[in-house]
Amino acid sequence: MREALKFYIDGQWVDPANGVKPLDVINPATEQPMGRIAMGSAADVDRAAKAAHAAFESFGRTTRAERLDLLGAIVSEYQKRYADIAAAITEEMGAPAWLATQYQAGLGAAHFQTAMAILKDYKFEEDKGTTHLVKEPIGVCGFITPWNWPINQIACKVAPAIATGCTMILKPSEVAPFNALLFAEVMHAAGVPKGVFNLINGDGPEVGAAISSHPLIDMVSFTGSTRAGIEVARNAAPTVKRVSQELGGKSPNIVLDSADLATAVGGGIQSMMLNSGQSCNAPTRMFVPRPKMEQAKAIAKAAAEAITVGDPNGNSVIGPVVSEVQFNKIQGLIQKGIDEGATLVAGGPGRPEGLDKGYYVKPTVFADVTNDMTIAREEIFGPVLAMLPYDTLEDAIRAGNDTVYGLAAYVQGPEDEARQVALRLRAGQVNINGAAPDFMAPFGGYKQSGNGREWGDHAFTEFLEVKAVLGWSQAQAAE
Repeated sequence: MREALKFYIDGQWVDPANGVKPLDVINPATEQPMGRIAMGSAADVDRAAKAAHAAFESFGRTTRAERLDLLGAIVSEYQKRYADIAAAITEEMGAPAWLATQYQAGLGAAHFQTAMAILKDYKFEEDKGTTHLVKEPIGVCGFITPWNWPINQIACKVAPAIATGCTMILKPSEVAPFNALLFAEVMHAAGVPKGVFNLINGDGPEVGAAISSHPLIDMVSFTGSTRAGIEVARNAAPTVKRVSQELGGKSPNIVLDSADLATAVGGGIQSMMLNSGQSCNAPTRMFVPRPKMEQAKAIAKAAAEAITVGDPNGNSVIGPVVSEVQFNKIQGLIQKGIDEGATLVAGGPGRPEGLDKGYYVKPTVFADVTNDMTIAREEIFGPVLAMLPYDTLEDAIRAGNDTVYGLAAYVQGPEDEARQVALRLRAGQVNINGAAPDFMAPFGGYKQSGNGREWGDHAFTEFLEVKAVLGWSQAQAAE
């Protein structure tokens, strides 16, 4: 049983300002408590904001070399706790051990290594005629992160913030908080100066709202649902702080008529079901040429039924979804798909056979879906795929873009044709033929999927202000 009833503020572990308000953290595989955390308040945020604000005075003026050394120390300490972080993610949010080790924890380290590579040569100053442009750290940053890829979303914010000289306050998800607490221990062991990194546990309405609205916080970076993102932006508006958001998605996956159907459909199923479908960029809507739909159904059925579901510490491909709330939401949407007339190809309501406890969901595939059905419009955030037939490629592109979201999109087929389709899809990131992740590529969305970009050098931009110093070069002015 894990227990963490303190917060990390100003370089030390401190008691909550208003006393300990404990919250049980539930293991989704057992439905039993696996730990307890304390829930914070606006008073804790105020204390952390003042510490971060004071720390920025010196940390914002550190040199490139000093920040590179610090990032290197963080990577070194992170590697020492790598297995601990992976184990926590498995226990608190149900990611299979192989996924938590190879991907979940691995992404955290990768973002820091990427930030170091970018920082070595990043141009913080340049001349434009007689004007000198300087990119300076924005100041104190508030981070509100989710439970589905927890350490990934922490690292992709913290790493560029450290690299650019910002200070910060992190509120991780209260659903999966222990990986973040381990990360705070990493930051402390790495020698991060006091006040530069602060962590407060809590929920959105209390701690999240306090972070978003605090006048000493200069920007807020939020990852989560579009509904919650609207509240973050609303709370941030009175202080006119910068708001960067990565929100929901309902990503199209267009299988071209000339694509290898077995590869495209089978690969689409695997990508969709990864992490129990709990990825904002999951390819949840698969568009298939109508004449090939029956063949695609057979491929999808076989692929979905080959995915093993079970104990995340065993050999299963996917584990449970994160909570009872998520389980019930997903079950309701699966039933909605049936009620609205979609063809159930695989899976369906209820737990997989032999699993009587834990928030396990059957890998589910619907076919003959129309783009106005609920399962084609709403973000399900579970292992549920909607297959939609199309008659012409124009129809597929139009329907693919017919969503309030625009985080990601996917195209399967010959490269030249896939490129042309990719350029017409309204999404922040388009994947062609199952391309591997690129840590230098910007990640973020169009429309209600958010604003701003994370990952790579684009992430640095979110944490920098641009100052123009006119008349810097009088010699050029004279000429």
